[in-house]
Amino acid sequence: MLVARSVALFVVAALFEIGGAWLVWQGVREHRGWIWIGAGVIALGAYGFVATLQPDGDFGRILAAYGGVFVAGSIAWGMVADGYRPDRWDVTGALICLAGMALIMYGPRNH
Repeated sequence: MLVARSVALFVVAALFEIGGAWLVWQGVREHRGWIWIGAGVIALGAYGFVATLQPDGDFGRILAAYGGVFVAGSIAWGMVADGYRPDRWDVTGALICLAGMALIMYGPRNH
């Protein structure tokens, strides 16, 4: 159950961080204005809060593992929000990052 909760929190964190960065990008690069930028800043703050809800208490481990989720999530977000089409190297790299995330977070440990 802890792994399912952890994975769900990583997904929510990715939605907030990647979504927040995308909103700021839209506000600045696509000239959509301060409302978009402000919403992005709020979402980025929410990401920081969600990350603290992980069951594991090691900050370094959580953020290192989240990096893999961020890579794969960013590619997925680009596909949905911007019509980005990843090539085989994008997909392979994202899968490697997710495998690394799984090892960091859920590998057996002798505590």
